[in-house]
Amino acid sequence: MKTADLIDDRASKLTLVHLPFRRFGQGRSFAAPVQTVKCFEDNAVVRAQLETPGEGRVLAVDGGGSTRIALLGDMLAEIAIKNDWAGIVLNAAIRDSAEIDRMDTLVYALGTSPVKSAKKGWGEAGCPITIGGAAMKPGDWLYGDADGVLHSTERLI
Repeated sequence: MKTADLIDDRASKLTLVHLPFRRFGQGRSFAAPVQTVKCFEDNAVVRAQLETPGEGRVLAVDGGGSTRIALLGDMLAEIAIKNDWAGIVLNAAIRDSAEIDRMDTLVYALGTSPVKSAKKGWGEAGCPITIGGAAMKPGDWLYGDADGVLHSTERLI
């Protein structure tokens, strides 16, 4: 089901993840449970999560809205695909955007930056986050397609 149709039918159970996302990758859509990460300009925890079995989940990352540093590049996107992550939603920037755009994945990010992140492990996985006005926790659901990203605390489709 398209996000536009989903919100028309179930608006009371959905929150728009309201950010000026750019969409990358060849993936068309996802409807999947969420795993969360909170970090700032350091992608070590993002990498650690993507190296685990995704089991069809979406990784939602609150990167503090920074577009100065990229939290995801082509190498991490390849790891995500290999480990069965349905997609990635970043309140942050990516790099290697042309390469990611050719991959079989779906990534939403605020923009791009050529600058790589720190790798010190500053961050936390599996914690509640709020991005784009949507408060989410692991196990919630995200729905994404060409029109944007929606959040629900429960599976709707």
